[in-house]
Amino acid sequence: MKFHEETLSKNYVYRGKILNLRCDDARRPDGKPCKREIVEHSGGAAVLAETERGIALVKQFRYAYGEEIYEIPAGKLNAGEDPMEAARRELKEETGLEAEKLTFLTVLYPSPGYTDEKIYIYRAETAVCGESKLDDGEFLDVEYFERERVVEMIKRGQIRDSKTIAAILFPE
Repeated sequence: MKFHEETLSKNYVYRGKILNLRCDDARRPDGKPCKREIVEHSGGAAVLAETERGIALVKQFRYAYGEEIYEIPAGKLNAGEDPMEAARRELKEETGLEAEKLTFLTVLYPSPGYTDEKIYIYRAETAVCGESKLDDGEFLDVEYFERERVVEMIKRGQIRDSKTIAAILFPE
């Protein structure tokens, strides 16, 4: 059996700066009509940067969860932006680190049940210190941790961010 669903119409409910929300009319594989609520997102890029000081994690308040969380440096892709260049930009903006070389690790689908967002994850092979330049309205701290400590933080539930967990646990 084929599991493809056919989009009959895309119905935009909201168009925003970060995301769009659709409530589409679709047809299931068995031919029955259905509704599909979709969050459109331009995607993001993230970087696992391990320096002599340790793995760079940013700690910031995330409004949707109402708490401060640790995550690897990351950010939204601009329209038409190459994910690797976005990763390089975000690493510099958030931590001041400049990656001499980025290696693609994987692409993560954070929640395939309702969003088309893709997060491209890279490893900074060599990162040199520079000066950070946060976006307007962005507030965060950069902290460095040994790999073993980061793995323990994941096991203890201190790190719950999916892109960070995927990057840390990705085979070297």
